[in-house]
Amino acid sequence: MKFEYFIAKRFYYDNGRNKQMSRPAVKIAVVGIAVGLAIMILAVSVILGFKREIREKVIGFGSHIQISNFDSNGTYETYPIEVNKKFISDIAVIDQVKHVQQIITKPAIIKTEKDFQGIVIKGVGCDFDWDFFKKNLVKGECISLSDSVVSKGVVISESLAKTLCLDIGDDFLCYFLQEQIRARKFVVSGIFNTNISEYDKLFILADMRHLQKLNKWKENQISSLEVLVEDFESIDDVQFFIFSKIANRFDESGSTYQIRSIQQLSPHIFGWLDMLDLNAWVILVLMLAVAGFNIISGLLILILEKTSTIGLLKAVGAENWSIRRIFIFQSVFLIGKGMFWGNVIGVGICLLQYFTHFVPLDPSAYYVSTVPISLDVFAWILLNVSTAIIAFLMLIVPSVVISKISPAQTIRFE
Repeated sequence: MKFEYFIAKRFYYDNGRNKQMSRPAVKIAVVGIAVGLAIMILAVSVILGFKREIREKVIGFGSHIQISNFDSNGTYETYPIEVNKKFISDIAVIDQVKHVQQIITKPAIIKTEKDFQGIVIKGVGCDFDWDFFKKNLVKGECISLSDSVVSKGVVISESLAKTLCLDIGDDFLCYFLQEQIRARKFVVSGIFNTNISEYDKLFILADMRHLQKLNKWKENQISSLEVLVEDFESIDDVQFFIFSKIANRFDESGSTYQIRSIQQLSPHIFGWLDMLDLNAWVILVLMLAVAGFNIISGLLILILEKTSTIGLLKAVGAENWSIRRIFIFQSVFLIGKGMFWGNVIGVGICLLQYFTHFVPLDPSAYYVSTVPISLDVFAWILLNVSTAIIAFLMLIVPSVVISKISPAQTIRFE
């Protein structure tokens, strides 16, 4: 065992009786490190969880990438594009593409006996991925589509169902404002709730063949192709590959394609989510500053308490760097203890919230009903490594004080 480590361990255990030192200043330093690391773990986990939840909900309504008619004017009443099996398969084989589905959107007005509401019908086909809506389904079931029979079932949001006093099995009329007002009767098959009010109040899902007939479109004409990718971080790469494949192509009617990612379709939401990163950085910097201050003050107190010992060690020939290492070792023990309890507290609270959802939120304000948690292993490791590195750098400054201490004066120090 090295000399410095041996002395540091004797300092750490008071009088060699295996009793850890209990001076208030040292306890405060350990608590400061633990609380700082716990808050950083909680802040990062909550922000990552919040971004993931909102992102998944927005993507659930609009997919990762949409291919539509370049001449569409940005409304839900769009010009069609014509697609065939080969066109869809060319997109589906691109690396990182998970699924490709056809959709049609069309504005309409729901009219019941007591009320009415403007909505957008999202027409879907047999190729539609229902995973997102099944996850958020609160009652009933998703529509069952087949090639032979056009379904009258629709899936609506819980907020719309309450506004219009609709329940599973109820029918209602939808009016479409065209050259001639047209009406279609639908039956509520399922009710979902995503807590994103601006989408929940807007969209209902129905068989796309109703909309093709109303628009007088052919079977291969749709509003857009929705592309789902395996990893959110690969959206830009997939968008580029799709663009390189179809940018200079025209469909059978001579229309050109427009390829947009979900960030381009919903810039206000993703801009808001990006701002959360700034909040995370502010919290991290503040917590690291607090932890660093506690480390510096704790080490200075340890040095002042052992001033006479430092003088004695210098008198018997110990070098400044050797003595500095003694106190660095001692501080590492304290930092390790603080980081251990910080991880226990931070990860413990995260797991408790993840499994029990004991902290609720107002979904009308935050789009989620409970505080979301995402425990990212890489982020957790990075937080611990960064805290350890910064803490070690903080130790260097107060340890320099040791070199200024005179042996003659410190031996008489009381």
